[in-house]
Amino acid sequence: MTKKLSIELTEDEAEIVIDALESDMEGYVEAAKDARANRKQSDVTTFTEASDRIAAVLKKVQAALG
Repeated sequence: MTKKLSIELTEDEAEIVIDALESDMEGYVEAAKDARANRKQSDVTTFTEASDRIAAVLKKVQAALG
């Protein structure tokens, strides 16, 4: 099972995390588009899964921020 962590962040720190996650997710979304254009289905799957996982974490941080 995955170990759960609890951390305390200031609002500014949470915004930094959000910005970083959004930037990282955009990179994976673009990589998936490129892979799709190059007909590399395994890469599309990998990059899409990565962007989906980042989106889930992003949603948690945004919800904690309020």
